[in-house]
Order: sequence, then C-alpha cells, then structure tokens
Amino acid sequence: MAPRSASTSPEQDLDFSAGGSSAGKRTHDESPLDARLLDLDDEAESLFLRGQKRVPVRRGALPRKAAGRLKIALVTIALVSCFGAVWFALHQYSTRSWRFRIASSDDITISATRNVSHSQIMEVMAGDINRNIFFVPLDLRKKQLEEIPWVQSASVMRLLPNQLKITIQERTPVAFVQINSHIQLIDANGVIMEPAATPQVTYSFPVIVGMSDAEPLSMRAARMKTYMRLVHELDAGGARYSGDLSDIDLSDPDDVKATVTDPHGAVLVHLGSSNFLERFKLYVTHVQEWRTQFQKLQSVDLRYEHQVIVNPDAVTPPASDSGTATRAKAEAVPGKTVGTPKKKHR
Repeated sequence: MAPRSASTSPEQDLDFSAGGSSAGKRTHDESPLDARLLDLDDEAESLFLRGQKRVPVRRGALPRKAAGRLKIALVTIALVSCFGAVWFALHQYSTRSWRFRIASSDDITISATRNVSHSQIMEVMAGDINRNIFFVPLDLRKKQLEEIPWVQSASVMRLLPNQLKITIQERTPVAFVQINSHIQLIDANGVIMEPAATPQVTYSFPVIVGMSDAEPLSMRAARMKTYMRLVHELDAGGARYSGDLSDIDLSDPDDVKATVTDPHGAVLVHLGSSNFLERFKLYVTHVQEWRTQFQKLQSVDLRYEHQVIVNPDAVTPPASDSGTATRAKAEAVPGKTVGTPKKKHR
C-alpha cells in the first residue's frame, strides 16, 4: 500500500506543477518588490555572463585640446586680417581723398578775440592750407599759438571732413608797464603785451616803473604778485584807492612807492611792503594838513611806527649831522612825538 500511495500519476504531477506555478505567481503578484529584485539580479547576472560589444574609436591626427586651440588661432587670424584690410582701406581713403584737405582759410574757424589779430593766427596756420587734415600737427600748432604774447591758452581741434577749430583764451592785463620809455600792458603773471593796434577796450591802470624786458619772467611775476596784493588791499571794502595811483615803483620789494595825484599835485608815498591800506588811509587823512605846513609836499614816508617823514627824498643831510636834518623835515602824526625814526615796519 505504501508504494502505491507514494507513486503518483502524470496527471497528478502536472496538476501539482500547475498548482505550484500558480501559487508562485500569486506570491510574486502579491510582492512587487521581490519581482523587481529578481529583475535586477537577472540584469547583474547578464552583465557577467554576456560579453560587451566593443565600439571602435577613431582618433584624429591632433589631440582634441590642440585642435581647439588651432581653431581659435585660425579664427583670430581671420578676424585680424579682416580688420586690417578695412583699416588699410580707410587709411588710404582718408589720406588721399580730396574731401579731407583744408582748401583755404575759410576752413579754419577762430573764436572771437579782442587783442589777437586774425593775421597773427593765420601766420601760424598758413602752412596747413592744402594739407590733409589728419597730417596737421595739433600739439605743435597749439604750442606756436601760445607763443603769441596775448594768448594765454589755445586749443586746436579737427572737425571732419576738412575743418579746423581754434579757440583762444586771451591774457587779462592788470596794469601798464614802462619798458625802455615805451608804455605796454602786463598781466598778473608778468607777461608783457603790446597794446592792440585798434583796441576794442579802454584800460585805466596805473603805470608800473622799475621793470625791464631783460628781467626773467620769474622776477617780473614776483613783482606783479606784490602789485596785485597792493591793489587788492587798497580796493578792499569798495574804497577803490588804487584809482588814485598814477604810477607804482616795484624796483625795491621792501619799499613799494606809489605816486598819488590830485588837483594839488603829485606826491610820492612810501608804503613799505605790508599794511598798504592802513598806511594809505593815514596819508589820505593828513595830506591836506601836511600841505598847509609845508610849502611843497613832494613825498611822504609811511614805513615807520607812529611817525611820518615828509619830503624824505628831498633831504640831503650833511655827514656830520644827519639826524638834525632829518628832524627838520619830520612831521609827527597828531598826538605823537616828533623825532628820528626808531623802528621801521616793512
């Protein structure tokens, strides 16, 4: 009985296998994660079991990096060549075309000037007529224009296609100056200028004496600095005392001498080198009093503290008694003691 029960028929085996497969199927359906794990296992197993197909790689004559650099270099050369060709064509056209030539003086525009004549400027620019505008040396022309005495600064600009624009800034005169018995104008920097042949402006300045055209510009500039300080102090507060001065002697930097004119005559006033306004006010306050005390008022020295010396330039004291001669011509400010000068204020 046992062997028979142990034996099975083919149909039973088929049913068993079928039942087992359906049970396994239900098991896999009920667990999708297990199915995915099985798939991965199959893929991993296939990688090791099956050989990979080799893909042939074709290599160029140059490495990839070198080929990239060569390409960049070729593109750069091509661009530079294009720009060079364009520049060459423009250069040839601009330097040879008649459109860029200055045909006449009408193509040179000059800003309005008062004392610099048109002929002075054209004398500098005459060499540029019929010249290509790009060949005009602008810096050189600027320097040449600024050598004209009346020109303080100049600028030269190109206006395409064929015009030049010149802008002139003229110097501002501040005084007349006597140079070799000839009256000229001078600016605050000591530059001497000839008056214009047909002046458009009438100037009213004192005349500076004691200067020479042989002096270096730096020395004249230092003296003009003293002059400007004198005028500034005398005109402070709207007093306008500088209008009373006819000439100013700047030969001695420690003693500025100004000639003051009024209906009664001219008086030479020694103002020293400082306190110009204070000393000049002292002169204005007492000048009429001094005229009544002295027969002829020629000069006044205001450089000393609390003392005024009248007509010092007319005194020629003897060597034996210079102090007595000085006291004879000295007049003290009211309320002060008459005597020889003891302290001088520069």
